[in-house]
Amino acid sequence: MEIGIDSFAAAMFNDTKDKTNADVISQLLERIEHADKAGLDVFGIGEHHRKEFLDSAPTMILAAAAARTKRIRLTSAVTVISAADPVRVFQNFATLDLISNGRAEIVAGRGSFIEAYPLFGYKLEDYDSLFAEKLDLLLKIRDNETITWSGKYRAPLHNQSIYPRPVQSSMPVWLGVGGTPQSFVRAGILGLPLMVAIIGGETHRFRPLIDLYREAGEKAGHSPDRLKVGLHSIGYVGNTTKEATDDFYPGYAEVFTRIGKERGWPPVTRTQYDAQTGPTGALLIGSPEEVAEKIIRHSEALGGVSRVTFQMDQAALPQAKLLQSIELIGQRLIPLVNQHTK
Repeated sequence: MEIGIDSFAAAMFNDTKDKTNADVISQLLERIEHADKAGLDVFGIGEHHRKEFLDSAPTMILAAAAARTKRIRLTSAVTVISAADPVRVFQNFATLDLISNGRAEIVAGRGSFIEAYPLFGYKLEDYDSLFAEKLDLLLKIRDNETITWSGKYRAPLHNQSIYPRPVQSSMPVWLGVGGTPQSFVRAGILGLPLMVAIIGGETHRFRPLIDLYREAGEKAGHSPDRLKVGLHSIGYVGNTTKEATDDFYPGYAEVFTRIGKERGWPPVTRTQYDAQTGPTGALLIGSPEEVAEKIIRHSEALGGVSRVTFQMDQAALPQAKLLQSIELIGQRLIPLVNQHTK
């Protein structure tokens, strides 16, 4: 099982932490470099177009990280393909693949916010058809140096060659999904690895959707080895479970209470949080031993997981705490998970 971290380059606490946006990016790059040295497998950067996140140009951050790392895979988390030009997405990630010598990946999705649609001139009511068409084009570009293609939302391409080509002959493209059955089935039919964002509730409730994915993939003729499942969860590892849960709660509560106001959710309470950090809850927060056990339980409940990524930097934790957590994941948690999955 691959273990890694996803970041949205959160800057929402600058006003209270006396930290500039340049500081946020500098510290993020330090964490990616530390994750590489600590033995983590993957680091992902999201894409948002809001004041509180600095990841509107994720390939720029990933390229800077590529120059400072040696082995860790570098991916999006997610690329909002619906509001992007797939030609430019491919070119950006192919260039990242060249810079990193074959370590680039794309997680294509629709994102959890909607700002990208009006920003780039798209209609939200075209949400699904935009995604389907642009994903189709991205995959055709990945698999063919020269293509002829036409669609509804972009000018056609006639016998057009697209460069540069990446180091990897077939650069990995995962499909990032939330909770709609259609998205799981689509990933299965296409034979794409699946990255499931589970940031609340009980993780095992996603098993029927993952079963749909695997069934659709097998019906389409894809081998089980190709139908990989990844899990993206909010997580943080401390020396002890009490330390981890106490450290993470204040910033977590502030962030999700703030986001919840936009969506009509009630404020976060400690009781809710403690339930989410419990045995079946989605939050991967605790000691290395407890989080490793929880990852293994989640994998078994979902029929096998190939990758787990922690989203940990939205809780206003100091850099020293985040670096410590990365160290604990690399030195203590990963060996425990690997020992079980061998």
